[in-house]
Amino acid sequence: MKQLISLFLLSLTILSCKEKKKTLRTFETINITEFKQDSTSIRAMLAISNDELVFAGSKGDITTTKDGGATWQTQSLKYNDTIVPHFRSIAKNGEHIFALSIANPALLYKGNQNAYELVYTEEHEKVFYDCIQFFADGKHGIAVGDPTEDCPSIILTADGGNTWTKIPCSQLPTFEEGEAFFAASNTNIAIVNNTVWIGSGGTKARILKSTDFGNTWKIFDTPIVQGDGPQGIYSIDFYDENHGIAIGGNYSKPEDNCANKAITTDGGTTWTLVADNMNPNYKSCVQYVPNTNGKEIFAVGKTGISFSNDGGYTWKEVSNESYYAIQFVNSNTAWLSGHEKIGKLVLN
Repeated sequence: MKQLISLFLLSLTILSCKEKKKTLRTFETINITEFKQDSTSIRAMLAISNDELVFAGSKGDITTTKDGGATWQTQSLKYNDTIVPHFRSIAKNGEHIFALSIANPALLYKGNQNAYELVYTEEHEKVFYDCIQFFADGKHGIAVGDPTEDCPSIILTADGGNTWTKIPCSQLPTFEEGEAFFAASNTNIAIVNNTVWIGSGGTKARILKSTDFGNTWKIFDTPIVQGDGPQGIYSIDFYDENHGIAIGGNYSKPEDNCANKAITTDGGTTWTLVADNMNPNYKSCVQYVPNTNGKEIFAVGKTGISFSNDGGYTWKEVSNESYYAIQFVNSNTAWLSGHEKIGKLVLN
């Protein structure tokens, strides 16, 4: 009996070792199926499944496919019959979609494929909202925007998006003059459980962090390039509560690759530059591939698509196609959004 137990334990050990040793995937090139869209700028995208995608565009349109891109249904929104919302942010909470516009007035809509209602407006000459996300519980949500005073604009919901409240500056970190956010891909917010991170840019490139659904905040410096308006963090992602990545650079100098990528292993308190002075250059979106232990990462931007299989330390360009954003629905399938186009990426 002892021998049988020993052999059983040994076999389990061998199996567990084999499970841990996953083969690193490498890609020289990738194939993308492209779907042309009548929307000048698609940066707000919500990938739901292999077949279902929702995006909100710059012409007030909210468009859905439920059959992998074979057909598309569009609903166009207007405010006061004259203002066409320019959407840069989108999120999903249960059955409801939330689409948030940039510029003045800020317009936040809640709805579904059939109808949308306005749940938040804000008028200010400086108002400019950049990103919206929901926590896993579906009740708590957050949207962030550029400062209208001397702090970031952050609005919260705790009732599933029915009502939203703006946090006063007295409860938020102070921003430097010229520090703001970028509405590049709806990915300068990252959420894991109750923790949320936000990446800033401009005169400072910093990380804001909250562990209580956005009610209280800390702020941390990063070594990402900063000091000028188009410099800073354009996108962040976290694989778990400790491991995260930030990417960006200088939008006005997209070929620059200096100090535009950094990783953290302590939940965003400290950041270390990776692949410094090496490609990829400016990118507007970075995303971990699901179920790859934080090793596989894709980054996209107007200069192409890059892939890392070692947690961001080294990268390979796998496509020169220009896209604003990427979202994975599983380890082999992702949707992309760009200028007048949606893409579908399938990895083999």
